[in-house]
Amino acid sequence: MNNPLGILAGVIVCSVTLPIFLSVVSYDNIETNTSQKQEQLIETKSSQKYINYETIDKESPKINIYNHKTNKTEQMDIEEYLYGVLSGEMPSDFDIEALKAQAVAARTYVMYNQENKTSKHKGAAVCTDYTHCQEYKSYEELKESKGEDWIKDSYPIIKQAVDETKGHIITYDGEPILPLYFSTSSGKTENSEEVFSTEYPYLRSVDSPYDKYAPKYASTLKISNKDFVRKLKNTYSDINIIEDNLSSQIKILSRSDGGSVEKIKLGNKEVTGRDIRNILNLNSANFEIKFDTNSLDFVVKGYGHGVGMSQWGAQGMAEEGYKYYEILSHYYKDTIIKDLY
Repeated sequence: MNNPLGILAGVIVCSVTLPIFLSVVSYDNIETNTSQKQEQLIETKSSQKYINYETIDKESPKINIYNHKTNKTEQMDIEEYLYGVLSGEMPSDFDIEALKAQAVAARTYVMYNQENKTSKHKGAAVCTDYTHCQEYKSYEELKESKGEDWIKDSYPIIKQAVDETKGHIITYDGEPILPLYFSTSSGKTENSEEVFSTEYPYLRSVDSPYDKYAPKYASTLKISNKDFVRKLKNTYSDINIIEDNLSSQIKILSRSDGGSVEKIKLGNKEVTGRDIRNILNLNSANFEIKFDTNSLDFVVKGYGHGVGMSQWGAQGMAEEGYKYYEILSHYYKDTIIKDLY
């Protein structure tokens, strides 16, 4: 028969030492896992903070540009062209990282047009008309329109944003993307196919929370029932809608992921939100309608088509400390920046 006192002593020793052993092992595992996570976080932060894309340093290429003002095709250094584009497309008092993001997007647009031969101007990659390609103003035009003080104080910042991103373009599967951009989102950007019918894997709807500080984030158009119906009938000869009780004749049927009106029913006709935006010259297709007895209020969010990079969203991200490449990777999904020259 075993000694009862020996058994009791063994039980006491095990009850004391086993929890200590388990706690030591568990603490070692926690410490190891925590350390690994911290190292990964540090590595991620470092890679984001210290990315340097300047791997090639070649002379910048010349491109052909159609000048719609002179009706002539001109040859110009692409970086010089970008000085004029950035000066026209984004306010010069924006954060330098937002300006850099815009410069890379503008450069990518040229390369996309050149490689895909999408330009409608024979022999030219782009034109100077902002309604068709990108806004461009020559140094002389900028000097005349903005003045000597702007040339002295702001133009060097524009040049800095272009020069410090020299040769950088945005790519998807190794090819230049179509880098669409616009002024102000409604809080989310749009999927490309919901606005332009063509689906691009990198032009996806993403959150854009900083746009609410933009001057054109919110706007309202008030229009009388009479004028609204008249505009509709001028556009759609077969529409059946009357001025009285419009709230019972109008219904928003669907919205996009970004919040814009996709389909809206007007009397006997179904049209798109973009159609209404064009007819009424609204800032965007993201709107609500408030009905009064004799008028309608179109309460609008955002400014522009809503696809790609929001310029005011980029400004907000830059003010929060994001670098230009982080801004671009946010608005253009799964893309990589490539240095061409």
